[in-house]
Parts: sequence; C-alpha cells; structure tokens
Amino acid sequence: MNMRATRVWCLVLAGLMVLCFGLAAGLDTWFQGWQGNRLKSADILSVLLGDGRRMFAQHFFVKADAYFHSGYYPTVFDNREAFQTPHMAADAGAVGEHNQGDETGFLGRPRDWIDRLSRQLLPAVHTHLDEGGAEGRAQLKELGEGAEVREILPWLRLSASFDPERVETYTVTAYWLRQRMGKVDEAEQFLREGLRANPNSYEILYELGRVCNENRKDVLRARNLWEAALRQWQKQDAAGVKPDTFMVVQIVSQLATLEAKLGDYGPALAHMELWKKYSPTPEHVEKRIQELRQQRSATETSALR
Repeated sequence: MNMRATRVWCLVLAGLMVLCFGLAAGLDTWFQGWQGNRLKSADILSVLLGDGRRMFAQHFFVKADAYFHSGYYPTVFDNREAFQTPHMAADAGAVGEHNQGDETGFLGRPRDWIDRLSRQLLPAVHTHLDEGGAEGRAQLKELGEGAEVREILPWLRLSASFDPERVETYTVTAYWLRQRMGKVDEAEQFLREGLRANPNSYEILYELGRVCNENRKDVLRARNLWEAALRQWQKQDAAGVKPDTFMVVQIVSQLATLEAKLGDYGPALAHMELWKKYSPTPEHVEKRIQELRQQRSATETSALR
C-alpha cells in the first residue's frame, strides 16, 4: 500500500515537472515574439513595467524641465498654460512652442496667509539654467562652461532609458550636449542610439543633419540626412499619420538655405515651395522665393556674357 502511494506521488511529481517545463518553453516562445521583450530593451525593469514605463519617462522629462527653470515650476494644481511645451525643448528647436499666458504668474494670487508664507520658501524668480539660474551669469562663470546642463542630463538619460521610443528626449539631449557642453561626439552617439530605436524618426535625422552642418561643417552629409528626414516625413504624411508640420518647416528651410548657398537654384526653389506651403508666414517665404529667382536670373545672365 505504501509502495503504491509512493509510486503515485512520483508520477504526480514527474507530471508536474513536465508541465512546468512545457509552460516555461511556451512562455519563452511567446516572449521572443512579444513586441515589448528584451530585443527592444535589455533593461528588465522596462520589461516588468510594460507601458507604465512611459509614465516614468514623462515624469523624468518634466523633472529635467523643472531643473531647467531652477525649481520655479508649476505643479499639477497650478496654471500650466505657459508650460504646455517644455521650455528646454522649445529652446532647443526640437518642437513647436504652444505656451500661452504669463509664465511668471502661474501661482496666481495667494489663497490665504498660509499659502503666502509657504511661497517664501519657494523660488520666486523665473529663470533658465542656460542663463545662469537664480544666480545669473555670474554663476555660469564660477561653475564653468556647461555646468548648467549637467544638472538636467541625468533626468533626460533616465527618461530615454525608460522610454526609448520618446524621440523628443534624444533631440533635446543632443542639442544641450553639443551646444552648451561642446560634446559633439557624445551628442551624435546619443542621436544614433535614438535612431536605432526609432528608425523612421525624421526628427532625429533632422537633428543629426544639424550636427553635421553646424558642428562638423559637412554640408553634403547634412543634406543627405535632411533629405532622408524629408522622405520619412512625406512617407508618414502620405500614410495619414499627420506628422508634425513644425518639423517639416525646419527641414525644408534648412535644405532650401543649403541648396541656395551651393548654387543649386532648382532644388532650393522646390524646397522653398514646400516651405511656403507649411509655413505659418507664407508671405515671408514668398518674398525669399522672389529674391532667389532674381538671383538665379542674374547668375544665368552673367554666365551668358
């Protein structure tokens, strides 16, 4: 009787082991095909958090913008009309700005004496880190070049690690790295990491073009990158994705300016027509089109003599 019971338990145990092994194999196959697996991110924390990691990425990005304002920043309970677009992103030219209202008066009038007293403990002046923060330009000289950016970089890198598909994090970080800290190589490397995670990003391609044009002085490579960015934008536009029109204006205006400098008037005018189509001030672009046409006519007349 005891031997029979022992045999039954051994069979049950063996069955459980086979079940566990089969379940593990099945889960591994499912995980390899899952869009959020480690093929996208080697960070196990990101896998465990799932879509919730985007919330953390947004939090760290906002935290960086709060540091950029030296702590003078609205909470969720304050008027945020003047902070709809992160100022560090708008200053970097990475996004179109949609801020409205008075950015220095988001707190409004004190609600009571307790609120009035508590405000004495908070930053009371609207400043940006790239202007020296609350201490002004004197602090920049004392701390050294790029010191202000070092305060926001850890938050931006955290944001990118939690959400590699947040394109804005790469373009903003790269701008401050190369423009304020002079770390052009690091900025380009960070952008290429972003491009690997977001191969269809016209924003990252545009920013890489800026690195080549402004920092590397390689205009031909910059043109190739901006043309690739424009193709990606047009591809998404044709697919009905409704890409950002602010960014296409940046791309075609850079291409038009570059082609005009190189003396390629045909492509320059073609890009200007696109620029005019999406520009919020088409009359300004039309004026530049007429000027370029006159310049082309003068050049062709001079060549015939």
